[in-house]
Amino acid sequence: MTTIYRAEVIGSLLRPAYLKEARRAWEAGQLSTPEFKRIEDRAVNEAIALQEAAGLDVITDGEMRRFLFTGTLTEAIDGLSPIPTATMHWHGQTPEEDMDFQFPLCVTGKLRRRRSLATEEFVYARSKASKPLKMTLPSPLMLALFWSPEHSITAYRDPFALFADAVDILRQEVHELAGLGCQYIQIDAPELATLVDESQRRATYEARGVSTERMLGEGIEMLNALADAPGVTFGLHMCRGNNAGHWMSQGGYEVISKQVFQRATKYDIFLLEYDDWRSGSFEPLRDIPPEKVVVLGLVSTKKEAVEPSEGLITRIEEASRYFPREQLALSTQCGFASVLQGNPITEAAQEGKLRLVVEVARRVWD
Repeated sequence: MTTIYRAEVIGSLLRPAYLKEARRAWEAGQLSTPEFKRIEDRAVNEAIALQEAAGLDVITDGEMRRFLFTGTLTEAIDGLSPIPTATMHWHGQTPEEDMDFQFPLCVTGKLRRRRSLATEEFVYARSKASKPLKMTLPSPLMLALFWSPEHSITAYRDPFALFADAVDILRQEVHELAGLGCQYIQIDAPELATLVDESQRRATYEARGVSTERMLGEGIEMLNALADAPGVTFGLHMCRGNNAGHWMSQGGYEVISKQVFQRATKYDIFLLEYDDWRSGSFEPLRDIPPEKVVVLGLVSTKKEAVEPSEGLITRIEEASRYFPREQLALSTQCGFASVLQGNPITEAAQEGKLRLVVEVARRVWD
């Protein structure tokens, strides 16, 4: 039986100002690596203390050691160069806040694992945590955003060959984490949920030579290949983009629900963004096998306002019309800082939202 953590967290937390400053100094050669690591340790300690004080059932290290949530790949392998990839359009809370953004790295060579970031994260956090600890790893398909038909073609003519190499690297991480005692691994796959939006399918993927049909076919099999370590619970997290409070896609899960929910058979838990109108209805939850666990991401990490608890309870009850209530749980819709900058909310609001998740979960399921 899969353990159900009713009050969940997705992964990243806001980076404290002192950590951002330390990273800038370290990257400029003005701070030694040992000193930078001690500052990272302090940030992880505080992230764990915050989550445990809030009462969450499972915690992470806040991804304090990463620049991007993809860090276990993009910061720990060779084969990437500081060349911006294609420009993508991101939506803000108002049209005036929309922005164009380029990921700062590009695949230019064959992927080679340089070191493990995930094992450093897990071993340190395990020694500090009193609650169950979850590790987050990026989907190999996320490298679609770092593949360029201009710069990557000499190393990977087919982007799916790139994804396959990323699977091999991530499988090694999974098995090392399992060997160290990790019992819960979450694969972050926002690229899947961005496919609900036809405009994003065309502009972000198809126009650059990445087949979205293959992403939902071969791609799902690649994700299944990651989830093969005995004794580990695997979760699959999906959102429609999370970049400093901005989002990429809009549309309901019904566009991808049968391909993803029914074919990602190795995943015990689906952690789904559901904080606003962009996610559509709960009806696609019917496509999830009833023995799975669904974590409803009803609490926004993009907005400062803390949601009313009664409204969240009403939405959980609505979701239970389509999926068994005893197999549901609650979380924020995404991390608070998928990128170093973080979302435009205060640390006080972040704490309030974590405590809200716990309060509502206790009221609904205890």
